Amino acid sequence: MSQTVTKAANPRELRRVAAATVIGTTIEWYDFFLYASAAGLVFGKLFFEPAGPQAATIIAFATVGVSFLFRPLGAFLAGHFGDRIGRKSMLVITLILMGVATTLIGFLPTYDQVGILAPILLMALRILQGLSTGGEWGGAVLMAVEHAPADQRGRMGAFPQIGVPIGLLLASGVLALMTGVISPGEQFLEWGWRVPFILSFVLIVVGIVVRRAVEESPVFTEISERKEQTKIPIVELFRKHWLLVVLAALTFAGNNAAGYMTTGGYIQNYATMPLADGGLVGMERTPVLLAVAGASVVWLIMTFAAGTISDRIGRKKTYIFGWIAFLAVIFVLFPLVNTGNVWLMFLGLSLFAIGNGFTYGQQAAYFAELFPASIRYTGVSITYAIGAILGGAFAPMIAAWLVASTGSATAVAFYIAAVMVIAFVATLVLRDRTGIPLGAENQEAQENGHFIWEKAA
Repeated sequence: MSQTVTKAANPRELRRVAAATVIGTTIEWYDFFLYASAAGLVFGKLFFEPAGPQAATIIAFATVGVSFLFRPLGAFLAGHFGDRIGRKSMLVITLILMGVATTLIGFLPTYDQVGILAPILLMALRILQGLSTGGEWGGAVLMAVEHAPADQRGRMGAFPQIGVPIGLLLASGVLALMTGVISPGEQFLEWGWRVPFILSFVLIVVGIVVRRAVEESPVFTEISERKEQTKIPIVELFRKHWLLVVLAALTFAGNNAAGYMTTGGYIQNYATMPLADGGLVGMERTPVLLAVAGASVVWLIMTFAAGTISDRIGRKKTYIFGWIAFLAVIFVLFPLVNTGNVWLMFLGLSLFAIGNGFTYGQQAAYFAELFPASIRYTGVSITYAIGAILGGAFAPMIAAWLVASTGSATAVAFYIAAVMVIAFVATLVLRDRTGIPLGAENQEAQENGHFIWEKAA
């Protein structure tokens, strides 16, 4: 048994890693989802109001998407140094970058106060969030998966994954508190929306303390001792594994496009836009945010269940169940929201969360098992970033445009279903690598092995 596996079996260290990855990822995605939710609720009015209600909404969602374009750069930088100097350092750096950008958003002047400078500053800080997110996910999931025994990678990898729904729950919960209790009505537009952003500073301090207490990934330590780091990981990645990157990115694109209907703030905007401004439902902000927060709990449970189950039945079978669950409810979600009943909206979002969890919980282990150790940070980060661009970057903006053009959400359901089908096909094409060795002892086999089923036949 290799040193990597022996060290990974330490239960105490596994608990520390699980806590550090879930806390850090929760904070990172709290910041990211907070922006997306605020874009759907207030940014159109505060930063882009001269464009008119519907156009301002589309522009606000476009700023959500623009940050995705900078994720590959963040993934490249964090992946390069993560594969060269270690996973742990990059996790702390990305957390600080995200926290600073999010906190500063809470202090931004609005369009009424400084004119065009306001949306420019908002965009600049959103770009910093994109850079941070591009590097955060890869490091967090590798710290979890590379510490884990082979038969627990799915479960351990699910810890940073559940940080995403927890981040959504936290962001929606804090916003609901601000809109419903502390700063209802116009007070929320005046100052209440700022408080959740400024609170990010406190969360970042907690996250840094927790992450610094975790040991470096045993897999990276092993390849570092053997001096097997790759000088330019991204060149090696695309020279040998470009098709693998494309196919794996497509699998994530389906989950991301669907997930950003809720996490990207679109459902929040769709359900709350006043009828006088062209809205179709006209619900109050607070119950909608509570419904999203409640559904994020279902998403959390399904995500952890998917990671755990994938250790038993394999990553691929778990994905297939998730795609079927998604496709079974995509045409039910918007009719339930259209009722204007918060409980039916919660039901629709909760059904949607089943597919969301079962195409996400196993992803950390799935991606880690696809790439050789020496380029793994770069591989998983770049693949994740590309998948996010293809899937969720502009999904809320496209959805808003489709509704504005057609007057209903039916076209949105067809759009999301099409992206899911593409992801489903990509999943079928890729081989299931569940349980393969991750350390340096398998480096050559992973570099030269086949990952696509036709080649392996």
